[in-house]
Amino acid sequence: MRALLVVNPKATTTSGRTRDVLIHALRSDLKLEVAQTQYRGHARDLAREAVEDGAVDLVVALGGDGTVNEAVNGLLSHGPGEKVPRLAVVPGGSTNVFARALGLPNDPVEATGALLNALESRRERPIGLGKAMTEGLPDRWFTFTAGLGFDAGVVGRVEEQRRAGRKSTHALYVTQALRHFVTQREQRRSGPVSLQLAGRGPVSGLALAIVSNTSPWTFLGNRPVYPSPLASFDADLDVFGITRMTAFGTARTVRQILRSHGPSSDGAASPGPSGKHVVSYHDVRHFTLVSEEPAPFQVDGDHLGSRSRVSFTGVRRALRVIV
Repeated sequence: MRALLVVNPKATTTSGRTRDVLIHALRSDLKLEVAQTQYRGHARDLAREAVEDGAVDLVVALGGDGTVNEAVNGLLSHGPGEKVPRLAVVPGGSTNVFARALGLPNDPVEATGALLNALESRRERPIGLGKAMTEGLPDRWFTFTAGLGFDAGVVGRVEEQRRAGRKSTHALYVTQALRHFVTQREQRRSGPVSLQLAGRGPVSGLALAIVSNTSPWTFLGNRPVYPSPLASFDADLDVFGITRMTAFGTARTVRQILRSHGPSSDGAASPGPSGKHVVSYHDVRHFTLVSEEPAPFQVDGDHLGSRSRVSFTGVRRALRVIV
């Protein structure tokens, strides 16, 4: 099989020596070309070129969720189709939500072994993806989450800290979330975001709006976090929102989220958080989030600035993934 390995050399959990070992292992089973990313968006460009050249059957992304998102957007730059190469992932970031949601090991060496076993057994699965459309930006595919409002503001704060030299850790996210909670008092009391669904009245006053394409939404260390436990690669999109973020109410909702769980062996999942200020929808194909004022916007943990209107679509069986 002809494959392109897209490597993020700045991936937080892999060293140059580890990457060399992984490349050697993959070359034992693949006709492998290796390309290292050199700038933001480079993984997208490399994957797009692979599609347009028709030179590879598989694109392997070695990096974190940002690298994976770029590769996916490159693969789908002309939309889904049978000629789109398959995707495989070797996790190299600090959280690796997409890889772990697929059931892959979080260790890059173990994940490479799992990938080689999947290739030998010809195991793959089609997965659904989310698509976000907003004025001023190209349409953006996302693998596990998008958000408008509070959570995207936290992502923006973390990116600022990383540009200042801080290492991306779970503690950094928690610290920035607490600081954002303290400083955004007015937005927490009366959120600017409205959810518009076809055939239903708008849901207004959202301070936080999280769109999930799968579950869990993220991880705190090894602990999965489930605001939308029923979200799945095999369904459309789930939406979770909070209309008023008081200290007591938010703490109660956070406890519910941390106690929620995804589908068990019998397919049952917990119902997820509930309460007076909680908004939740499952398996929705089309909807729009509108903000009275530009609000922070993120996809797959990548902060994309502030936006006033973002439309979302769930696209089933958008991409084939080696698992």
